[in-house]
Amino acid sequence: MSILLQVGLLIGAVIIGGLIVDILSSYDQKNIIKILLAFSGGFLLAIAFVHFLPELYHEHSEKIGIYVLLGFLIQLFLEYFSGGIEHGHVHHHNKHKFPWVLFTSLSVHSLIEGIPLTSPAEMQHLGHDHGSGLSLLMGILFHQIPVAIALMTLLKQAEYTKLKSWSILLVFGVMTPLGLILGYLSQGNIDFINMEYLLAVVIGMLLHISTTIIFETSENHKFNLIKLTSILVGVVLALFLN
Repeated sequence: MSILLQVGLLIGAVIIGGLIVDILSSYDQKNIIKILLAFSGGFLLAIAFVHFLPELYHEHSEKIGIYVLLGFLIQLFLEYFSGGIEHGHVHHHNKHKFPWVLFTSLSVHSLIEGIPLTSPAEMQHLGHDHGSGLSLLMGILFHQIPVAIALMTLLKQAEYTKLKSWSILLVFGVMTPLGLILGYLSQGNIDFINMEYLLAVVIGMLLHISTTIIFETSENHKFNLIKLTSILVGVVLALFLN
């Protein structure tokens, strides 16, 4: 898949999230966030265990666990500032004041996870097949939509103009493509970015997000049928891509 197509898909996912906030009611938005988060949580967890961890441990079994753990802790640190917006949380209620620390944390997360999204040829060079590269892209796309919905909701609560809201959302939308381009430019320069270890960091971050999403999609410690089905569909799709 070409770099331009990946960039278009990544930005398109954020735009879809923004349009959902503009078009649908807040009740419908919350339901869509819950379903998409449950689906993306199942998908992200499955691709981590089925696609990436076996490949990473096969290539770098001695050190790779350190980087996976590092990614998990990095995400934990980022969510201290983001307030869990990666899980669809929207807690901001102050009008005319947007939480820029939250936005910065979310942007850093998006930038990091985009770096391993290199071209298929680079994924093969690193020991990953085309299916793994596609599954990582799909996982990020599925997760970007509910995150964009939550972010756009915050922008509306801050009572920004539509132009300003969309401008901020699109700035967020280019963070992952920017990481993708950075990863592409680093190909062949292993001293600049060790892609295998960085991929392990991203997988650690996704493990934190996916497990938190799955546990938080319960109500009174029980899954309702739609949420449980969404998680299972995400897992099955990830297995299908193996």
